[in-house]
Amino acid sequence: QESQRNMLGKLLCLAVVVCCLLPSDAESILNLRGSSSSPAPSMMRLRGGGIPLNPAAWFSGTKEEAKPAKKVPKIIIAGAPASGKGTQCEFIVKNFGVVHISTGDALRDQVKAGTELGKMAKEFMEKGALVPDEVIIGIVKDRLAAKDCQEKGWLLDGFPRTGVQAGAMAEAGIVAEKFILLNVPDDVLVERCVGRRSDPITGKIYHLKFNPPPEDEEVVARLVHRADDTEEAMVKRIEQYKKNVDAVKGYYKDITKEFDGVGDKMKLADSLATFIAE
Repeated sequence: QESQRNMLGKLLCLAVVVCCLLPSDAESILNLRGSSSSPAPSMMRLRGGGIPLNPAAWFSGTKEEAKPAKKVPKIIIAGAPASGKGTQCEFIVKNFGVVHISTGDALRDQVKAGTELGKMAKEFMEKGALVPDEVIIGIVKDRLAAKDCQEKGWLLDGFPRTGVQAGAMAEAGIVAEKFILLNVPDDVLVERCVGRRSDPITGKIYHLKFNPPPEDEEVVARLVHRADDTEEAMVKRIEQYKKNVDAVKGYYKDITKEFDGVGDKMKLADSLATFIAE
């Protein structure tokens, strides 16, 4: 309404000015009437000469309507340990430019920054206790509200892990648009896990059989085999995953698509990209 009133006021002022105009000759009159043979003049002079007047300039200050916010991807990728989430996250980030977020990294960043959430998490970590869901959800929500996530979109890696966490995310207003689930047989998961090695310097994960590290003695020497990357530990982790995955899926059934996590990783990456872009 305010913009309409401003426009009406400008039209009234323009009408008054035009009434005071004295075209210099008959050709100007024709031009003012929109003669088909001559273009209408963009400039006119007030009676007696004076400063040229451009009627279009009256409207140059009109405010443009605000453009709608750019839609950005909001993705969750889930799967058992060693299902290939990390590898596919790299492809998704490369293809869509989203911010890759793991709760472990987000938690460590908060602790390092000394935030209130970080201090709360640190208390539990120093006691050797699990960080409560409400603290983790707070950290995730805070990270997703950051400028880079708002501008580029986000990719949550392996979170939420339980139905309780998924419900808490919904209550916190964290809404995903795509839920990717990677399915891999148990025996393949165990084989992938037992041969897995990580580089503490670069964060890269290798596999002695499927994705061997570079032939660099320095890199090979510093590779770490996690204590829980054993067959016995892996079986327990898979069982724990299976207890929770159905509850998590229940919160995202309308946006979920399941993929076979065995096979060519590039073909899988293409399938995920197609799903995300839909």
